[in-house]
Amino acid sequence: MKEIVLDTETTGLSVKDGHRIVEIGCIELDNLIPTKNIFHVYLNPERKVSEKAFQVHGYSDEFLSTKQKFGEVVENFLSFIEDKKIIIHNAEFDIGHLNNELTLIGKSKISNSNIIDTLELARNKFPGSGISLDALCKRFRIDNSKREKHTALIDCELLAKVYINLIDQREPSLNLVNDSINMPLSSKSQLDYFKKVIIPSDEELLNHKNFLKKNLKKNFF
Repeated sequence: MKEIVLDTETTGLSVKDGHRIVEIGCIELDNLIPTKNIFHVYLNPERKVSEKAFQVHGYSDEFLSTKQKFGEVVENFLSFIEDKKIIIHNAEFDIGHLNNELTLIGKSKISNSNIIDTLELARNKFPGSGISLDALCKRFRIDNSKREKHTALIDCELLAKVYINLIDQREPSLNLVNDSINMPLSSKSQLDYFKKVIIPSDEELLNHKNFLKKNLKKNFF
């Protein structure tokens, strides 16, 4: 099953104030394992970045002024997410901004039925606890030391690990802490998320049965 982990950065918080998207990052998961397929763009928002947003992601007006506009990348973006579940942390924010961009160019909105909100998953699983991305990384012992700024692809890589831990319901201590966020996606085939099931042979089962019979007899008779 293929899913998309998605994150955006914007010029500010509210679309009601005319704020726009400046970055979209997406990572594809195939049966919970990141593939080589990513979608990543910086966008010219056609407006100024608010001071608070600049402090969060660090993308200046000058840097963004040379980038493509949303309408120029929309077909590639929609093709990338088509028919896949989309995993987002605080989906209301990202989907609100994405649907605003789609509306501005006359495109259909993204349906909420395709969205998995990890904020809601975390809120239900850990009521009363911190459920920010940083808090969940700490809970699951995921190294987020590279997250000096909120950048879409780094946040996607962290969220992919958080999501897998959230739905797997494993204890946080089972997550390996040495997995670097800078590891290339193509080298992630040996992820700590993978579960290997070992099935004993008939001979091993028979030996085990005989061992138990012998030791039980010795201990109780």
